[in-house]
Amino acid sequence: MGIIFKSRDIIDINDFSKEELLFILKTARKFDPEYVKKDRSNYTIAQGKIAALLFFEPSTRTEQSFKSAAQKIGMGIIGFDDPEATSIHKGESFSDTIRIMNSYADVLIMRHPESGAAGKAADVADIPVINAGDGANQHPTQTMLDLYTMMKEAGPPSREAGRLDGITVALMGDLKYGRTVHALSIALSHFKVKQIFISHPSLAMPAEFLQILDKRGVKYEQLDQMPSDLQADFLYQTRVQKERFKNLSEYKKIKDKFVLDASFKKFLDRGVKLMHALPRVNEIDPSLDAHPNAIYFAQARNGLYIREALLALVLGRI
Repeated sequence: MGIIFKSRDIIDINDFSKEELLFILKTARKFDPEYVKKDRSNYTIAQGKIAALLFFEPSTRTEQSFKSAAQKIGMGIIGFDDPEATSIHKGESFSDTIRIMNSYADVLIMRHPESGAAGKAADVADIPVINAGDGANQHPTQTMLDLYTMMKEAGPPSREAGRLDGITVALMGDLKYGRTVHALSIALSHFKVKQIFISHPSLAMPAEFLQILDKRGVKYEQLDQMPSDLQADFLYQTRVQKERFKNLSEYKKIKDKFVLDASFKKFLDRGVKLMHALPRVNEIDPSLDAHPNAIYFAQARNGLYIREALLALVLGRI
């Protein structure tokens, strides 16, 4: 029996097997101009379907790329990005808001500041729910677009998505609180990928994730500073989050150790590809942006193809 995604919720990256992740990545290629040679419109794939975007907290890339993805496959869009302008402001419960929007749409796309909120929405709704980020918990479509970016960049377009096997990925910055690196590390553990963790000891990758890697036989290293001879195919940079520090002087002591300035160009020249989930603050010098191996803006663009694919899949239209 083939892989079926129709009516499926997209809540947690841990819900997906290696085969399912590869299936999503391969489906995304059908929407990516780098793989689709003929000029083919996707506007009729989900014509007549409605996407409800429920954004209980602000977003730029995620909200706008989901809107773009929905429109590119022919969907209409409803929803909100300011809960204060809805009946929630009048005291309507979260469950009732989900039930009402469920009545008007064919898929719910939700971002919420509370961990676990997406799962609660899925329990109430009888249409697919896609988690667009629930607090510090999960952001599965970000992980999928990260994997897709690595798949594209690790080899020529003719290679299969399995080209992820054999690469080395370094994750740097806030590895303790960063939900993007937690989910990406677990997703990469399905493949033969060596992982390098670079952070201050106080921001190291939590033991619970390392235990999963150990159980799966994943090779990894832990470093407390950027090595002078970084041997990696990708460096995934994250922001050291000021708001997590009770002692501001400790933050100031740590933050500059994990900022990539113009000197990082030597690694880009050697072929290391630089990724970042964005938004960035000061952790990547803009002078690196023009380098072809600084791929964080291409990474954001890849989110469009992943989200087109997921919407088409959960609606059973592809």
